[in-house]
Amino acid sequence: MREGRLVVVGGSAAGMSAAARAKRRRPEWEVVVLERGPHISYSACGLPYYISGEVKRPDELVVLTPERVRKERGIEALVRHEVVEVQPSRRLVIALDLETSQERAFSYDKLVLAMGGAPKVPEVPGVDLKWVFRVRDLQDGIGLQEYIERENPRRAVVVGGGYIGLEMADAFRRRGIHVTVVEQADQVLGMLDPDVAALVEEELARREIRVVKSAEMVRLEGDSEGRFCAVHLKDHVERYWADFALLAVGVQPEVELARSCGVAIGPTGAISVSPKMETNLPNVYAAGDCTEARHVVTGRPAYIPLGTTANKQGRVAGENAVGGFRVFRGVAGTAVVKVGDLEVARTGLSTKEAEEAGFQVVSKNIIARSRAGYYPGGYPLTVKVIAEKGSGRLLGAQLVGREGVALRVNVFAAALSARMTVEEVGQMDLAYAPPFSPVWDPILIAANEALKLVR
Repeated sequence: MREGRLVVVGGSAAGMSAAARAKRRRPEWEVVVLERGPHISYSACGLPYYISGEVKRPDELVVLTPERVRKERGIEALVRHEVVEVQPSRRLVIALDLETSQERAFSYDKLVLAMGGAPKVPEVPGVDLKWVFRVRDLQDGIGLQEYIERENPRRAVVVGGGYIGLEMADAFRRRGIHVTVVEQADQVLGMLDPDVAALVEEELARREIRVVKSAEMVRLEGDSEGRFCAVHLKDHVERYWADFALLAVGVQPEVELARSCGVAIGPTGAISVSPKMETNLPNVYAAGDCTEARHVVTGRPAYIPLGTTANKQGRVAGENAVGGFRVFRGVAGTAVVKVGDLEVARTGLSTKEAEEAGFQVVSKNIIARSRAGYYPGGYPLTVKVIAEKGSGRLLGAQLVGREGVALRVNVFAAALSARMTVEEVGQMDLAYAPPFSPVWDPILIAANEALKLVR
């Protein structure tokens, strides 16, 4: 006789983390995962590297299959099952089997909502044309790769200059495709300060990736056979011709199912959850890109959809759903992206975000070497530190360079979680050896330079 049943809606990062943690903690519980798509437990973050050819096969991105997770972990993962209704009063989930078109009912003792996020779709004519792509999941990535291999396109337009847009633009360029990036804002990577984003734009130019900024898309044009052929921009006489388009204008939380059953939506538009990942409904938890989280700097709700966050939130939700007690302590928005030969990273607040949050802000940029100057190799590394004037509290950091960026941003992320000041960061005992760092690491230099401005 089973002790209880946990039903998880969504089989990606948060959902599978919740299922795995619950089953590990309470093996006697029955755990059922309902996934709308054909895959579970795969790396969506690896899709640009599959498109570029650095990852050869899509199955290399798959961590677990339904068969493996059933056999090895005792979790029932049902793919091609779309949840269409949740009835909290009856503790019942209704799912549509997309293979048979039959509805199935699943009772639950505890429920985890992990529907994730969906690509935003611009409300302009032509978004449904043939050869206009979005990359939501592994199946989308497979379809895009099949198109490239079959049609051998020479030109692409990427609409959106955020993380996904630039990663995919770089992947297309590595395939020999000429790329134009169309960005509505006046810079790429809007989560960066403009001076830091400018370094990324220089790298895009070096890679011969064209960037059109402050550009509002008004229409996607198709040919006589309904295939995409050009992008029209507001106040631009020129049409931007291409063989295909990728829409990458951002991610929005999937909340309609939650909203329809009475789950509270927070100020960011994502599901509101407690630190234990509880929703306002009894026995219902939520995790991943459909939820908001507390920002560790501002203390306010934030929507920052990242795979790292989804995995941690899922683990917390799964633990607590079966009787544990664990809390999710918040997000700093730490992220790193590879653009050409550059590593680009950020954590915490940008200058604009800090000012909007009510902080009195100072910031400092420095350029230092990634290794000891006399050691072979090494490259210039730009570090920007953002701090609160007066207190000296670290508010954020941004880094750009050809090496050593990804690990250094993690130091700043840890400092943000500890609410450290730039003076404290500047005194940290960081590792030193000439192949890895100068004796004064760029982190320490940047923090100590910012310290001069805070008082």
